[in-house]
Amino acid sequence: MTIQPFAVRLDVTQFPPQDKHRVIFETFDNLALGRKMEVMNDHDPKPLYYQFQTERPDQFKWEYLEEGPDVWRVSIEKA
Repeated sequence: MTIQPFAVRLDVTQFPPQDKHRVIFETFDNLALGRKMEVMNDHDPKPLYYQFQTERPDQFKWEYLEEGPDVWRVSIEKA
């Protein structure tokens, strides 16, 4: 069996700003341990990283896949 690199890919540019973090956290919380999600946005999601550090300490691994200027992509693994 081949495991796909990402269980979920979220293009959060499709969501209103007030919903983005809620959708991302709900998606993350539903991931199986060890699975990854990809988040795509039109700006650096650094504030999201800090929110993860606060709300889900030691529960995630964060990796930038693309760093702008127009598209930002990060991999978030449930650890």
